Amino acid sequence: MRPIRPALAAASLAVALALTATACESGGDPKADAKPTKSDAQEGGSGADEAQLPDNLDDIADRLKEHGIDVDKWKDGEWKNWDKDKWLREAKDFANPVIEGLWDADRMKSAKSPSQTISSKAAASNEGVTDPEPRPVRAEPERTPYYKYAAPVGKIFFDTPEGTAVCSGTVVKDPRNPGKSNLVWTAGHCVHAGQKGGWYRNIVFTPAYNHKGLSARALESAEPQDRAPYGQFWADWISTSGEWINGTTAASPEGGSYEYDYAVLHVKPERGTKSLEETVGAALPVDFSSPSPKSVDAMGAWGYPQAPPYDGALMHKCIDRPGRLSLAPDAPTMYRIGCTMTAGSSGGGWFRETGNGELALVSNTSIGPAGSNGWLAGPQLGDGAKRVFDTMSRKYGSQ
Repeated sequence: MRPIRPALAAASLAVALALTATACESGGDPKADAKPTKSDAQEGGSGADEAQLPDNLDDIADRLKEHGIDVDKWKDGEWKNWDKDKWLREAKDFANPVIEGLWDADRMKSAKSPSQTISSKAAASNEGVTDPEPRPVRAEPERTPYYKYAAPVGKIFFDTPEGTAVCSGTVVKDPRNPGKSNLVWTAGHCVHAGQKGGWYRNIVFTPAYNHKGLSARALESAEPQDRAPYGQFWADWISTSGEWINGTTAASPEGGSYEYDYAVLHVKPERGTKSLEETVGAALPVDFSSPSPKSVDAMGAWGYPQAPPYDGALMHKCIDRPGRLSLAPDAPTMYRIGCTMTAGSSGGGWFRETGNGELALVSNTSIGPAGSNGWLAGPQLGDGAKRVFDTMSRKYGSQ
């Protein structure tokens, strides 16, 4: 039997995401298109040390008070204090109180991507493990409306000491809460500064952001439901890898452990009580099998590139046959594909078709080359990533 040609595999992958985005399984019956309505609009830690995680998500005020922070003052602007003593760093200290109305059109417009690049010299090291650099694959705009073709994909907005920032994320299935997942997959560097800092703040997920595909200028005067058709979902807990927090395999000037650059958000709506998956009508499973690049005909990356020549308004995608990238001899290799998406697509999901034809998230955008935008690399999701995910699902999935 002939192997699937990359062009055919790419087309199949794009179609599979569209099918997943328009139907969500619940009790075996596919739902109708999950179209946004006006009413719909209206885990800190590594997971490796589960004992550090609180038993519930209702003690945000208490966690802040332990560090001398009053939650009311926090909402009134104290969150802007990034002094070392106020910047919560440890896994157990994550806190993200909802500040209703904070992310308005102006703050969304001003958000810039945290730059995550690595030098060509570092990327070319460890010959024999790193495959030749892929040819660039031009990113294509996703079809609109996004709720029909890529509903699980969205933008993540957050605050850093340098200002507002943006990444991408994906709604993923929670096996312990079928049909009612509140979990979002993204990159570790989109939620935590790593060894150089702590947790970012005011982290929200906006699924199917700008679902009509309006231009950046048109978005300035667009209705709120055009920017956020399903509303905004605040992270009330986040889990990322201990390697990312501590930078234990640093291979870059920033000290990032990009081979472990992944995170899972547990979210809740800014308004209402419906779960994220019920609201959006779609979610994707996560594949933790770490398939060899040689065994995969195509991987697709989706996200919202913001750095030039893009402006962050539109969702894009790239599909390519993956290769290997090694940054450190004692760390896992990363997946790498050709793609012209830039910063802002960080955290966006990478998808592949599994053996049973199901589309699954297999990685997320982490880094690209310094000084150009010809490829992207993402971590393999193995046992460590699965522990982070399972801890989140088990402890917080039903909350």
